[in-house]
Amino acid sequence: MDERFPVAPRRQGEPPRPEDAARVGIMRRIATARLRYCGLGAMTDDVLVIVSELVTNALVHSGTTEIGLTVSLAEGFLRIKVHDGMAGSAQPMQANDNAESGRGLALVEAMVQANGGQWGVSDGGATVWCRLLAREEGE
Repeated sequence: MDERFPVAPRRQGEPPRPEDAARVGIMRRIATARLRYCGLGAMTDDVLVIVSELVTNALVHSGTTEIGLTVSLAEGFLRIKVHDGMAGSAQPMQANDNAESGRGLALVEAMVQANGGQWGVSDGGATVWCRLLAREEGE
């Protein structure tokens, strides 16, 4: 699965347009269909959190005009990539108790580790990727 969607240009600090924010849910539904097709429905909850966090992070922080999501299965691993085409750095933050955001990548990191995987950044920060040990239904 390789999906791309346009994002309206916006100024620093402006929130994404509602139409762009709605794309996160669309990407979740597409990822769910891909997991079912591959027989990996047991991974749906974790993968949807990861997809939500990575796509939202690209939407809110990159300033891009296009975001791509790839979900693929190879050599026993489910691979997820979000590409925004913008150089940068994606690092988990330590959010304080009152913060309304800042926990997404820490959550991704925890879920990836819980699924026997790894995550990282490539293309100068333009792509955030993870790979998870594929688990079929009933495992």
